[in-house]
Amino acid sequence: MRIIVADCSAEYSGRLNASLPLARRVLLIKADNSLLIFSELGSYKPLNWMAAPCTIKEIVPADADADVDTAVPEKMLRVCSDKSSDILEVTLQHIYSDESYDLGEDPGLVKDGVEDHLQRYLAEQIERIGRGAKLVRREYPTAIGPVDIMAVDAEGRHVAIEIKRHGGIDGVEQLTRYCELLNRDPLLAPVRGIFAAQTITPQARVLAQDRGFECLILDYDEMKGTDSDEIRLF
Repeated sequence: MRIIVADCSAEYSGRLNASLPLARRVLLIKADNSLLIFSELGSYKPLNWMAAPCTIKEIVPADADADVDTAVPEKMLRVCSDKSSDILEVTLQHIYSDESYDLGEDPGLVKDGVEDHLQRYLAEQIERIGRGAKLVRREYPTAIGPVDIMAVDAEGRHVAIEIKRHGGIDGVEQLTRYCELLNRDPLLAPVRGIFAAQTITPQARVLAQDRGFECLILDYDEMKGTDSDEIRLF
């Protein structure tokens, strides 16, 4: 990772044209040659950038002198996209810092509370769908994709559970397709459907209930930190 702090201006040309007037900014140049220009204030997003794959060419004017306060820029960076005619030209009028760092291999972002975590906790606490319920398996395979959780209720009826972080109409439609397919199997039918999520939109709740599904609100913090058998089925 190369980090440059400089008074700079920029011109972007190609599919769109954009310019940045002269100001002090931070430039990030990543190992893949992606270049991003940031300002001190405003959004966390860069003001302008060129994404990989691209090629960077550094141009140093013959009469440039970093120790002399002149109108001659210290350096220019010309970044050309390898897939289009887009070009980003950055003129570095005065460079305050130009440092490179080896950040090593990044393990990536570890998210907490994603659908896989909700699925795992609900499988471990399956009685949240009703007392006496038992887990059949997670990721129950079907011809159109795996059902998040397949369970059996206290009456011996199979239950298909679709899990989302934020439940919308698309999730209800997905559960509908699973239940229609599963109910064709005489060894499984009749199959109940439960739509489980941390939040469920009013439209999705209405659609789910209209199709005979139950809606289950999942409190992730509670599921993560308690062994309670409290059921919140609506």
